Amino acid sequence: MANHKSALKRIRSNEKRRVLNKYQHKTTRNAIKALRLATDKNDAVAKLPLVISMIDKLAKKNIIHSNKASNLKSKLTRFVASL
Repeated sequence: MANHKSALKRIRSNEKRRVLNKYQHKTTRNAIKALRLATDKNDAVAKLPLVISMIDKLAKKNIIHSNKASNLKSKLTRFVASL
């Protein structure tokens, strides 16, 4: 266990950050899944910018890698275009 005040604070802040990152990542994954399950083109076109924004925010905060974000956005855009 940590002995220094700063180390204890770091443990607390890391835990808060971990929970928040987990929540944001899971929310984005659910949004991606909802977009992939969409069958109506108008509905999918409306959801796409929101999902892309969520993916960009995850990449900006290094929750996911920027290349993974690019791949996800590309695949989702192609999927919506094919509807």
